[in-house]
Amino acid sequence: MNVAELLKRSEGKTLEFKRDLSSPQNILKTMIAFANTAGGVILIGVDDETHDPTDVGNPLDEEERLCNLIADSIMPRLVPNVELATVEGKTLLLIEVFLSSSRPHWLKTEGPERGVYVRLGSTNRQADRELIAELRRSVEGVSFDELPMAEVSADDLDLTASKDLFRDKQEPGMNDLLTLRLLTRDQGRLVPTKGAVILFGEKRLEHFPDAWVQCGRFIGRDKARIFDHIDLHDTLPQMVDGIMLFLKKHAMRGADFSEVRRKDVWSIPLGILREAVINALVHADYSQRGAPIRVSFFDDRIEVENPGILLPGMTIEDMKHGVSKIRNPVIARVFRELNLIEQWGSGVPRMFKEAEEMGLPPLEIVEIGMRVRFTVPLAKSIAVSRATQESTVQSRAQSRAQSRAQSASVLMALSDTALSASEIASILGLETKTGALKRAIKHLLTQELIEYTIPEKPNSRLQKYRLTKKGRQVLKDGETK
Repeated sequence: MNVAELLKRSEGKTLEFKRDLSSPQNILKTMIAFANTAGGVILIGVDDETHDPTDVGNPLDEEERLCNLIADSIMPRLVPNVELATVEGKTLLLIEVFLSSSRPHWLKTEGPERGVYVRLGSTNRQADRELIAELRRSVEGVSFDELPMAEVSADDLDLTASKDLFRDKQEPGMNDLLTLRLLTRDQGRLVPTKGAVILFGEKRLEHFPDAWVQCGRFIGRDKARIFDHIDLHDTLPQMVDGIMLFLKKHAMRGADFSEVRRKDVWSIPLGILREAVINALVHADYSQRGAPIRVSFFDDRIEVENPGILLPGMTIEDMKHGVSKIRNPVIARVFRELNLIEQWGSGVPRMFKEAEEMGLPPLEIVEIGMRVRFTVPLAKSIAVSRATQESTVQSRAQSRAQSRAQSASVLMALSDTALSASEIASILGLETKTGALKRAIKHLLTQELIEYTIPEKPNSRLQKYRLTKKGRQVLKDGETK
């Protein structure tokens, strides 16, 4: 190993410098993080800031002390390569840690629940319960989305949605569902996998509350002021188009949303962004809790962020060179079948190549806060004009007024009996179920003013809606004013 070359590099996911062994606890945490994440090298006897060799006093004694600390402090047993190296006449301690097949390792004094650490950029991060389970699965070769969900049945999947997605192909039969691992055998019966529920579960968000996408358009280059936002709860494949429509809406030149423009005037790199969106949906860690996938549009860049750090053994440099490890093989197979993925591992290198050919500033991939963020800089800044901001404020006020009126009309229609969405539309004089009507129904369901007549099957073709006790009271209060 060329120590002189290591000293020229910056600290990161697989490299750390330490002046001495005065804080062995931090060094032990780094070794654990390296072993759990992607391996790495620690150089002791180096100035953290200048990277100049500072020498290790009594190197043989320090080497023995370090080896004893490792043996006494880390579980399961970790055996890194520890050796002495000389640079510019200074003696350094080099600790080479390999990705371990016995992960997760933990700090003995903190225990297996609190003492597990992973490497995130140039820092060590304490792993939570979900991440510890992910580390164990990665050793066993088991993927989260391939696990059976014994508590649900095939009837809980919205296979109508899956058939609609496969409309250009032969509709998937039972054998296809098994091949795609949407169904698996568990204790003598066929049950959906977690991946199937994430993709097509009728109650997907009850089981995986963060399996949705939050899109936002911000004014300026930070999140201080939001201009527009949308929450997407469609199936994962459908979300690709939903996200891209949101980005296109805010990419029209001059932020003129009222005019339909030709495809060749888009001021954002649609191909690169589509790859980033698909990558986020396929590689998100759906076992994590806390936040959905996020797409943020700023004046100078677009960020696509998904929960979950890189899989053990993977680095950002690996991704750039086309190395591929699939976190969610069930979801990936479905995306591949739908031609949303062309070739394993080709997406990220193609994005970087396309950005270079377009003359864009460098793309950026970082691990931040237990998430992976892909940043696509824009060739030219796209600001939201003052006129557009004012127009949007007025439009939103009108929309809210129309929404309130639509909601009131739905409550009135349901005052005597339960009705389907089509029957409500007919009573209101609408030819079809409009988007405004669907939004009003969804809003009233969220406010618990109406409820399903078949709550266990929200998407049933026999589904109807009825007033709740709260809804009747609201309707009564409204009629007396």
